[in-house]
Amino acid sequence: MLDIVYKGIIIGILVSAPMGPIGLMCIQRTLNKGRWHGFFSGVGAAISDLFYAAITCLGLGIVISFVETHRDILQIIGSILLILFGLYTFLSKPDEHYRSQGSGRVSTYSQDALTAFLLTLSNPLIILLYIAFLAQFNFIAPDETFASIVIGLFCIMLGAILWWFLITTIVSQLRGFFKLRGLWIMNKVVGVIIIILSLLGIIYTVLGMN
Repeated sequence: MLDIVYKGIIIGILVSAPMGPIGLMCIQRTLNKGRWHGFFSGVGAAISDLFYAAITCLGLGIVISFVETHRDILQIIGSILLILFGLYTFLSKPDEHYRSQGSGRVSTYSQDALTAFLLTLSNPLIILLYIAFLAQFNFIAPDETFASIVIGLFCIMLGAILWWFLITTIVSQLRGFFKLRGLWIMNKVVGVIIIILSLLGIIYTVLGMN
């Protein structure tokens, strides 16, 4: 039992650690709105990770077949959604977030978690990453019970949550070094990076279809 617990936590951290669009979003929200907005965005992403990890464990053969068959269209749809989010980030103004903090118009923690969950959910290709990690760590051993696998899956989510707690805590401590103009520039940079990465993903997918 202890074996699958630590394996789950490590897998959750490793899947979350690459600083992709979701990681940039959590950092941006931490800087613009505060530590807990960034953290709960990470929680939303972690719940989505749990969903995909469970699908991977419970139906490896079917999942692999579906993702491989629809890889191109899934990549394009996920990239388009990220482009829209990148545009929103690029156009957003951090000073409006600060002015609205006292007026109740700022997004709630649940809204932050939901948007992060949906954005992470829009990239089912993460299943391939889980397949690699679950195989590498021999996560589903022949002698594992269903109950231990469920515990291991929740430990994957726990590992992801621990990672986002660490990252948002560090960024929050450095928040004081950022002036309002720095936050505005951060929004532009994050938005552009997300858009570029998404466009490259679409171009790569289209070229691969030819």
